[in-house]
Amino acid sequence: MVPQQFTSHDVTKLIVRVSLKDRAAFDLLYRATSAKLFGVCLRVLSDRAEAEEALQEVFVKVWTKADRFVVSELSPISWLVAIARNHAIDRIRARSPRAAAIDEASELADARPGPEAQAIAEGERDRLGACLGELEADRAAAVRGAYLNGDSYAELAERFSVPLNTMRTWLRRSLMKLKECLER
Repeated sequence: MVPQQFTSHDVTKLIVRVSLKDRAAFDLLYRATSAKLFGVCLRVLSDRAEAEEALQEVFVKVWTKADRFVVSELSPISWLVAIARNHAIDRIRARSPRAAAIDEASELADARPGPEAQAIAEGERDRLGACLGELEADRAAAVRGAYLNGDSYAELAERFSVPLNTMRTWLRRSLMKLKECLER
């Protein structure tokens, strides 16, 4: 049997008939265009089995979206190729990221501080605790509330029953005393 040659006009008619859910037209459209569309999928995906699967999915899309085809002087093959190409690209994007090789994993730095940095931080924390101990108890509690707990000045002023500006003064003076203590 000699393969039938389809013109652009023939393919356009087939797509229009497919939009009306004509199964015979769909069969003819598949025969007329599947080789070209398979080539597009294979070129993008570089895997024959995946390209075959993608081609089937492309024709499912053509069956369901044929009514969106607009007859124009543009080639209907261009419309079909765009569907195939975009679907193949979507399959690539949907692939799960490949696991990194074990050699690459060894190059990742540990974000946690090392033993030396931890020892220094503990020493600084102890020094800060000692300096906070030199402040009056309510001032130290206000500093802890503002700078360790994130309490607002207004919340602290209310908690300690002092005006807002007084709380600001307490905190400013307490920070100056802490700075002096830490510089010793």
